[in-house]
Amino acid sequence: METLKSRIPEHLVQTVKSSSSVDDLLSSSSSLLSFLVGLPQFHQAVSELADPDLGCCGKSQESSLDLKRRGNLCFRSRSFDDALRFYSKALRVARDNTLLASLFLNRANALHNLGLLEESLRDCHRALRIDPCYAKAWFRRGKLNTLLGNYKDAFRDITVSMSLDSSSAGKKQLQNELLAIPDFQNKQTSENTLCFAAADLPNVQSEVKLRCVSTKEKGRGMVSESDIEQASVIHVEEPFCVVISKSCRETHCHFCLNELPPDSVPCPSCSVPVYCSESCQIQSGGMLSTNEMDKNSIFHNLPDDIVDHIKGVTSAVRYYSETECLQEHQHECRGANWPAVLPSDAVLAGRVIMKLINQGETAMDLSNLHDKLDLSHSYSKMSPESKLELHLLSIVLIWCLNKSCCPDLSVCEASVSQTIILLSQIKVNSMAIVRMKSSGDSFKCIPAGNVSAKEPIQSLEQIRVGQALYKIGSLFNHSCKPNIHLYFLSRGLVMRTTEFVPVGCPLELSYGPEVGKWDCKDRIRFLEEEYFFNCRCRGCSQMNISDLVINGYCCVNTSCTGVVLDSSVAACESEKLNHFLAAAKSLDHHCLVSEKVYAGVSEVASSLLIKPSGSLHIKADKCLKCGSRCEVENSHVEVNKAWNHLRRVEELMNSGRANISVLSDCLRSIAVLRTFLHMYNKDIADAEDKVAQACYLAAEMKGAREHCEASIKILKRLYGDEHVVIGNELVKLASIQLASGDSSGAWETTKRLSQIFSKYYGSHAETLFSYLSCLKLEAAKAVNL
Repeated sequence: METLKSRIPEHLVQTVKSSSSVDDLLSSSSSLLSFLVGLPQFHQAVSELADPDLGCCGKSQESSLDLKRRGNLCFRSRSFDDALRFYSKALRVARDNTLLASLFLNRANALHNLGLLEESLRDCHRALRIDPCYAKAWFRRGKLNTLLGNYKDAFRDITVSMSLDSSSAGKKQLQNELLAIPDFQNKQTSENTLCFAAADLPNVQSEVKLRCVSTKEKGRGMVSESDIEQASVIHVEEPFCVVISKSCRETHCHFCLNELPPDSVPCPSCSVPVYCSESCQIQSGGMLSTNEMDKNSIFHNLPDDIVDHIKGVTSAVRYYSETECLQEHQHECRGANWPAVLPSDAVLAGRVIMKLINQGETAMDLSNLHDKLDLSHSYSKMSPESKLELHLLSIVLIWCLNKSCCPDLSVCEASVSQTIILLSQIKVNSMAIVRMKSSGDSFKCIPAGNVSAKEPIQSLEQIRVGQALYKIGSLFNHSCKPNIHLYFLSRGLVMRTTEFVPVGCPLELSYGPEVGKWDCKDRIRFLEEEYFFNCRCRGCSQMNISDLVINGYCCVNTSCTGVVLDSSVAACESEKLNHFLAAAKSLDHHCLVSEKVYAGVSEVASSLLIKPSGSLHIKADKCLKCGSRCEVENSHVEVNKAWNHLRRVEELMNSGRANISVLSDCLRSIAVLRTFLHMYNKDIADAEDKVAQACYLAAEMKGAREHCEASIKILKRLYGDEHVVIGNELVKLASIQLASGDSSGAWETTKRLSQIFSKYYGSHAETLFSYLSCLKLEAAKAVNL
């Protein structure tokens, strides 16, 4: 894209960059399209993106055979994890059915040796769906069903294998296997789980009524038409279109976006997507690898119940009858490079365009695309450079769609201009689908009193796994102090209230920034740059302790709890306070609201609670409680030195070189931070967290608990006691308490974090956080409950 951009003449660049509104798009799109169509470098670039014969995303028999060979070598050396990895890679690029069947069976053998019996059974099933006469796959399936207690299925599997084995020695071995299967006549046969069940979205309570309104300040938004209780589900929605994040293509299902199991399912037509199950593969638009041969003629010598068993195992019909096909990947499934190379916004736009075309909802020149989606956009507010990039990306996307999958799609100024609008809509309306991941590969509760010196404290991080458009969800406006929380079940959106919401009150979520996460100036700057509006929510228009202390410095008077601000924060907070004072109708009103809004502010900035005669200007470098002077610049230098040292210490901890010396260095650094920063500054909370980690790794459990609790104490002042961030931090505290043998403390902490998570996630808390039930179980066992 940069090469193409450098070829555009300067006068044309300026024409595109100066397109100030949507009305200018037809003209600027036409000019740029005409130039690029006559540019040889453009045709070369789009050919490399759109021509399947030039792509690297197709199937390769040679690569598959090489990967299979490497997997076999690992298997023979009993490196089963590596064998599994190579077989999975080989499956993604294999095209021949015979090779596919053997790879599925090889992977089943590796999974079996790793103790993953259900996963191994599913791979046997896949091999047999491709080759119903695969005797080794029937035998492996029989062994697995025996181990899983599915004795009736095991008997039938071995019987089929025996009918296919022509050697007398083989038949004798199989006969012995049959005799070894326990009597199944009076046993319950387990149903094999052949695909993952999709998470069902909850129902919205019948009493919840929402209404879309439009205001001058925020445009369209959602309000409640009734009182809504805390933790109520107010909205659920499946995405209009969704695309996986590039960073998660190897780790998460390309349809449901959940983590991939060890027996992931490849796309049968290209090498890009992988799925957690056949159900997700079909919904995405792929066809199953199968062989619907006449089983009656092949197995005519077997009893009817065995033949019916063979049909049930090897047929793919039920997958299609039980699964809705959304076909969202089908247009990308030709082996061309563009779906793997273009930015996620463009791939998502391609899915939107092809969905509307397939549904007959839009013309082939996309002239009514904007009306069909009915989403807001902010093209006119974008930077000139962004406008140029959108023009170029739209032309490339339309060209790729036309050449790779939709020859009837018009490559013209109308389709390009509509795609530019679509990309600008995606910019401000799409949502990041996230998952919470624990610090390790999987959460493992540490038994009470047992801690490994190399095991980190359990913690949570947010992983962005996908990007999606939710047509109703996009109507909810932003607030830095939101009253609703969103989360995702698979790819479905769920919204819950986090507080009581009275009738007529706006229902608002966070677009990223929140009070407690960043200070006001940083939140406002982010929202202006990413969403093109100046935030005036209650968090950005009312004084709160969090914005004052989050990056604040301490007073030189050690007995004073006041905060000192730098010039940028002081200017932002001055504007905020004057805006609030101007809005107050009377002194009584001001005092009433002050009591409610300024809770805690008096502790750190009591001077701000005195109503001035005119406008108020908060002075930088001056304590907002006692008025003492503080040299913020000098403090800033010392703080940076301490943080540089902490970062070096963190590198040592991450490399497993934590010891008492490292811990001492941490303690010295945090002492410096406490000397210069306000006691509620978020940097101290982050530093306390790192010191807790150092203590934990050095087996200093008392120190780990104390520093973790100190971090949580600060975060409570920034976010509030009930915020989900506090729940995440309590996970760390509970794991420290369990590891140190404080069973009663761990039990109380676990109950507390469960209450917080229930407020934000309701009954889905344990579904979303698998460690939660483990943590509860370990804590309960420790206190003999």
